[in-house]
Amino acid sequence: MYTAVLAAALVAVAATVWVLKNANRWIHETFRLGSKRFNLPPGDLGWPFIGNMWSFLRAFKSSRPDSFMESFVARYGRTDMYKCFMFGSPSVIVTSAEACKRVLNDDDAFGSGWPHSTLKLIGEKSFIGISAKEHKRLRRITAAPVNGYEALATYLTYIENVTVSSLQKWPSMGQIEFLTELRKLTFKIIMYIFLSSESEVVMEALEREYTTLNYGVRAMAINIPGFAYHKALKARKNLVTTFQSIVSQRRKERDNNVATTRRDMMDALLDVEDENGRRLSDEEIIDVLIMYLNAGHESSGHTMMWATIFLQQHPNFLEKAKAEQEEILKKRSPGQKGLTLKEVREMDYLSKVIDETLRIVTFSLMVFREAKHDVNICGYTIPKGWKVLVWFRSVHYDPETYPNPKQFDPSRWDDFTPKAGSFLPFGGGSRLCPGNDLAKLEISVFLHYFLLNYQLERDNPNSPVRYLPHSRPKDQCLARIKRVGAPFD
Repeated sequence: MYTAVLAAALVAVAATVWVLKNANRWIHETFRLGSKRFNLPPGDLGWPFIGNMWSFLRAFKSSRPDSFMESFVARYGRTDMYKCFMFGSPSVIVTSAEACKRVLNDDDAFGSGWPHSTLKLIGEKSFIGISAKEHKRLRRITAAPVNGYEALATYLTYIENVTVSSLQKWPSMGQIEFLTELRKLTFKIIMYIFLSSESEVVMEALEREYTTLNYGVRAMAINIPGFAYHKALKARKNLVTTFQSIVSQRRKERDNNVATTRRDMMDALLDVEDENGRRLSDEEIIDVLIMYLNAGHESSGHTMMWATIFLQQHPNFLEKAKAEQEEILKKRSPGQKGLTLKEVREMDYLSKVIDETLRIVTFSLMVFREAKHDVNICGYTIPKGWKVLVWFRSVHYDPETYPNPKQFDPSRWDDFTPKAGSFLPFGGGSRLCPGNDLAKLEISVFLHYFLLNYQLERDNPNSPVRYLPHSRPKDQCLARIKRVGAPFD
């Protein structure tokens, strides 16, 4: 009797597991797609509600983040894309350069597809949440004040001054969290550019909110106290409150004709209008601020750190990069103080160092699109309404494009131009990151001064790496900064 009951229980459990493992496939493929399901890419949709998220989070919280995609390759072979269920939706992960290029450049077939949970954090009126038409409009009226030549020339002096000041201070601080200090540096720059703010108290408070926000972006959307996503929503609310007060104060100044010599990105956003005379609403301005201030300091700070680490791990590359910076100083006229944009753009080898760092680190794991109609790519069908995850790590680590892809080697960029879709550190297509030139300028200026005058001594060079929300040493790169060159001119 006992044996029969046990056997029945095991059969029931097995049947339940089988039903659960196939529930997503029945709902999203068999019932909703019918015969079209036979042309889907290979893959699986995981468990109900959760899908493949546990596998994704488990891999990226381990020391082997690529084990997530490796599991698809091991089960289904190497192909251009795989079906899955991610961030609450049936999805297709795109892994080849050709497929990525098509998805990112075909605005008629693919629209923005960021998860609703992410939009609630970054903003539905930010660049990631609006239609292609609105995106082009917003990009057109904000690009010049952020990425234009005149804007970059204006920002260069401030970026230099803040960088030099920080570098001069760090050696006397002893042990520091290098990444934390770099994030403070880049946040100070972006806060000045957008809000003319240099208040340490305000910046530290906002930077803490952004840290909390970022942890929620890649977390499961569980809005329960104690979970990362719940904390991120609270951080978003605090950021909106702060920025709304600033926007309201600026509008009040305009209404009262208050004279000011200040001219920052906030002023530009308040004043700019499109060809129809339409200006940005408070909600649009606030969401643009939240997005720009977040992306504008996180990616730059992390890239500065990793470029520094990689160069010091490879003395031959470091010496070559340093020699290039020394040559720039030798060519200067006697009375020149500080860098010029022309000099920055002549940093050919340093540019390769930065590109190689961006490739290896792949700061953004993916971007999201959504199929507007059934789309055929590389022999497979992406159904209307399905999310498309453009998986940057796969194209950046493709050994056919980048031999020994996990090896840091700036020389791979000598006389090499990657084919379209194979190098996407700032995304691609019409939704290319609008602040990419500003980010590279910040990184170049920092590395210029660091290479000439300082070196990094890490306390834990073998510190484990964490990959969510972004790749970083577990100890935030605990280190000491030592001056090795002559004082700044």
